[in-house]
Amino acid sequence: MFERHKANPIITPRDVAPSQPNFEVVGAFNAGVIRVEQETLLLLRVAERLRERDPHAILSPRYNAEGQLEIKRINRDDPNYDTSDTRYATDRRTGQIALTSISHIRLARSHDGVQFDVDAHPFLQAQGRFETFGVEDARAVQLEDGCYINYSAVSAYGIATGLAKTTDFRAVERLGVIFPPANRDVVIFPEKIRGLYWCYHRPMPDGFGGYHIWSATSPDLIHWGDHQVVLQASANGWEAGRVGGGAPPLRTEHGWLSIYHAADQHNRYCLGAFLTPLDDPNRIIARSKTPILAPEMAYETEGFFGNVVFSCGALLLGDQVRVYYGASDESIALVDFTLSGLLAQLDAP
Repeated sequence: MFERHKANPIITPRDVAPSQPNFEVVGAFNAGVIRVEQETLLLLRVAERLRERDPHAILSPRYNAEGQLEIKRINRDDPNYDTSDTRYATDRRTGQIALTSISHIRLARSHDGVQFDVDAHPFLQAQGRFETFGVEDARAVQLEDGCYINYSAVSAYGIATGLAKTTDFRAVERLGVIFPPANRDVVIFPEKIRGLYWCYHRPMPDGFGGYHIWSATSPDLIHWGDHQVVLQASANGWEAGRVGGGAPPLRTEHGWLSIYHAADQHNRYCLGAFLTPLDDPNRIIARSKTPILAPEMAYETEGFFGNVVFSCGALLLGDQVRVYYGASDESIALVDFTLSGLLAQLDAP
């Protein structure tokens, strides 16, 4: 049904130049994807940290609202902080986290969809007070008047969803926050349905409820409403921790095919799939009861944060579903499914 590419991982941190001399790249992963003419473009999340090493402290980079880099130093033996996670330190008193890296979006270009040249400079970088901790996990769709890119905007206010637009992949127009904190994993449909734009999104409630996939509609891509729960996390198993959007839905003759991610209670991330009618993205007609892709290879089980496969983009090329996915929050890998084989794995909900 599927085949991991023999060149995996196809992009690693070694393939990406740091954005400034005092940084080193620790992750190139979770890429949105879009085809422009004969070229495949990846919108890579590039995570960087300071080259400076301190065995006794965690150094947390962030930008202020004026775009200047600042460093927060946290002693590893400070009892007020939990420093056990490689990605961040958590303030035990407030629950606030300090990231050990900061991310931006970088373009990578390819003529065969496998061998990529990564641009030397960021395409979308932190800007303003809602992005001071970085921008992450871009998804891209081509609509009538350009390519729309949504991404996670991270700051002391929380994780919001920002939207940007480009027509040439040189200039970028920021359109602002479309979902306030805490919300992420937004995937926008590549066409209007019943006269409206649609998306899936994933609110992150605190104390009540679970991490489920919701839908919303919009007349203009900015104002979203008519929110509905589409797919719920399960009580146990591979979807017990959370479910969330992955690649923007793919239009097939059988319906909208959505590749999504799920995590269990041990933060092991897998990919799943579900199918909805073309005229009703709220109604699941078939779904995977087991993962369509799980972390098994060394580059998926070991890395910056192991046991993770996570997709932000996929292409439908005839009977081939080409899925680009982040592996262990460190690199980009590629897996090819046959559409017929993937659909055959889906069962009635």
